[in-house]
Amino acid sequence: MKQTKAFFSKSGSDLFDRIWFTFLLLIVFRVGSFIPIPGIDSGALSEIATRNQSGVLGMFNVLSGGALGRMSIFALAIMPYITASIVMQLLSVAYKPLEDLKKEGEAGRRTINQISRYLTIVLAMLQAYGVAASLQGASTSLGAVVIISATFFKVSTVLTLVVGTMFLMWLGEQISARGIGNGSSLIIFFGIVSGLPSAVINLFEFSRKGVISYLSVLVICLSMILIVAFIVFLEKAFCKVNVQNPGNRAQAGQARSNYIPIKINMSGVIPPMFASSVLLFPATLANFYKGDSAIMEWFMFNFGRGKPAFLICYMLLIFFFSFFYASVVFNAEEISSGLKKSGVFLPGRRPGKATAEYLDYVVSRITVISAVYLCVICVVPEVIMNKISSFTLGGTSLLICVSVVIDTFSQIQSYGLNRQYENLVKKIRFS
Repeated sequence: MKQTKAFFSKSGSDLFDRIWFTFLLLIVFRVGSFIPIPGIDSGALSEIATRNQSGVLGMFNVLSGGALGRMSIFALAIMPYITASIVMQLLSVAYKPLEDLKKEGEAGRRTINQISRYLTIVLAMLQAYGVAASLQGASTSLGAVVIISATFFKVSTVLTLVVGTMFLMWLGEQISARGIGNGSSLIIFFGIVSGLPSAVINLFEFSRKGVISYLSVLVICLSMILIVAFIVFLEKAFCKVNVQNPGNRAQAGQARSNYIPIKINMSGVIPPMFASSVLLFPATLANFYKGDSAIMEWFMFNFGRGKPAFLICYMLLIFFFSFFYASVVFNAEEISSGLKKSGVFLPGRRPGKATAEYLDYVVSRITVISAVYLCVICVVPEVIMNKISSFTLGGTSLLICVSVVIDTFSQIQSYGLNRQYENLVKKIRFS
């Protein structure tokens, strides 16, 4: 405890200011998630939200901290901006003009970020209109969800949700610039964590009423502890690819040894999020579909969450998106060319094509480990949710939470060390 206080005192009050600034902006996000958009019957909306918990809307409702289920001004959360950023990241590798723009350094990065903002507005408008149109025609046992005129509701809903998304995007950028951690990730993390207390209370309440046994509660708690420990271990793990640099200090044929760190899970949470969206989208359509359909009923029965067909397809899609994303973000030929220009080589490998083939070989096997890891993390909670309906925490949510906590604490530690180094330099200069 004394070491922690000394660490923060040496790093200065600026670190505390950044932490408080981040916390206050996250509180603003949480308060805004309870401000509803006009023209909606809350009772009918609650019934719609309960009916769509198993679909893709349920997943995005968790990521938004329940804002989508309450249809608040932050109902779309920051997901349009996340989607736009991922699209721009993929296009900057596949599309030549954007690839050249990315190589221009800071100026190119600012241009790409500006394009991402414009794309966010377009995606938010499309999603907001889709939400408004879906709610306009929705009805429940309590009556229609929308209680005002159709035109005014669509216009006001689109404007409100787009402005809410852009405001959250601005909050995320302010947190990243003036606070601690990645702003967008922290907003998603805060939304997920906000639903944990009620989930834990419901779990123990069900055990008290005898709905589930105390042994089941114990198994769930132990499983979550093991899963979190497994996530921490794999998220911090990386593979060392040894390289040699002759350098100016090399003597008598001795070269300085070094290595290239390749993160085990380089794709992060993108594969499970994309896989979940693909599989849960038909279930979402089925909940809004009016009328009987044998095909839709068969699909819902066989591809429901936790069912064998759903889990098999889920794992196959995770493998597909893991390899696809790894092939996009890791260019073996480009890295090999950069090593060759720097005079760095892999022991026992010729520079150029042979080095690129070896790096591709290593990344392919790392991606297999990463895909298996993601499958275990995402499938185990799905099985638990299928057996115990009161458990509602998915593997994707766990993965996001643990990853954000690791990254944020790493930034806090790095910031504190940098402040100590700056203070030391100042003392040396004035001494």
